[in-house]
Amino acid sequence: MNKKYRILLLEDDPNLGTILEEHLQMHNYDVMRCIDGELGLAAWKKNRFDLCLVDIMMPKVDGFTFVEFVRKENSDIPLIFLTAKSLKEDKIKGFKVGCDDYITKPFSIEELLLRIEAVLKRSYRQHSNEAQTAYSIGKFTFDYNRQLLNKGKSKQKLTPRESELLFLLCRQMNQTVSREQALREIWEDDSFFAGRSMDVYISKLRKYLKDDPTVEIVSLHGKGFRLVTESSQ
Repeated sequence: MNKKYRILLLEDDPNLGTILEEHLQMHNYDVMRCIDGELGLAAWKKNRFDLCLVDIMMPKVDGFTFVEFVRKENSDIPLIFLTAKSLKEDKIKGFKVGCDDYITKPFSIEELLLRIEAVLKRSYRQHSNEAQTAYSIGKFTFDYNRQLLNKGKSKQKLTPRESELLFLLCRQMNQTVSREQALREIWEDDSFFAGRSMDVYISKLRKYLKDDPTVEIVSLHGKGFRLVTESSQ
């Protein structure tokens, strides 16, 4: 990557924190490390970052609370949880509060670097000017480049992953988008937890589109999803 991305690292373990900071700097990332969630929030408010790596179990302010705060302020920035928790419920909660990915301790530096690169690639992907990036969805208009879903004067800012998923559904309007395709193109992971994360994002998109009863994201059991409008069914 040519751009030097700035990462906010929240990790209270001094040994792991130092190792992560050093390896990320070796791979051309600019890193600010905080040892608790309270310091992390203060750093977030004063600085600009391209990605946050967040330990869930932190003193003063835990990772879930930190991410909930950040998502209220910024729906775009990629967030990855670093967690010792392997419970399914904790991972699902992580996706629900707004993380883009998670990695369970212990992990290899190589795996972490690959996950960081994948999340940054998804979030800052540039598309050709010739490609269609604006769509009409019933009474809505979707601007992929600006990550905006508009209906009249109402504007819904989408997260990078919400935008990518809606973009995929729009590109195949009235056609079935298989679960495998969505997981491969957007999550780059076909695990159980990635599948549950995708279901959460489908639910979010349905919530955004519910004001127009002519628009529906149809679930096709065992196959995938289809974005349809009343006029095209």
